[in-house]
Amino acid sequence: MKTTQILIAGFGGQGILFAGKFLAYKGLVEDKQVSWLPSYGPEMRGGTANCSIILSDTPVGSPIITNPDVLVAMNLPSLMKYVDAVVPGGKIIVDSTLIAEKVERTDVEVFYVPASAMAKEAGFTTLANMVLMGKLIKETGAVSFDNNQATFEKFIPAKKAGLIEQNCKALQAGHDF
Repeated sequence: MKTTQILIAGFGGQGILFAGKFLAYKGLVEDKQVSWLPSYGPEMRGGTANCSIILSDTPVGSPIITNPDVLVAMNLPSLMKYVDAVVPGGKIIVDSTLIAEKVERTDVEVFYVPASAMAKEAGFTTLANMVLMGKLIKETGAVSFDNNQATFEKFIPAKKAGLIEQNCKALQAGHDF
């Protein structure tokens, strides 16, 4: 039995909810039990936003995550708010382009990924979220790295098919990092 509780947090507009939706659909495609709980308000565009995702082999009892196994922090306020909530032995993935601070905890594994810079260098100004999801998949194994295009096709409209290729490339960059 494996359950992974993931919290993705950052500013509204960074693709926090989209990244969570990708992981949720990925879990569904792989026949996992899934919970996806977005959290945002009027601050969605520029304020803080976060998304809780639970991926499990058994039914999920509650969508609420108090102590995530994995934290993906896309800005400093989110890192500071949730760093202490991560379970000992958990993983923290940080967009080091936007966050210069280092995590002081020694009981978690931390990955510093210059996701925003990587996305910008690849010509994708808004795909840092997918770079971080690629790294998350590689480091956690919560879902496989197979069939990403099919997963995106589940929730990206056909008229925006170009976005699927871009998201897949960003995922690959994060996975390769």
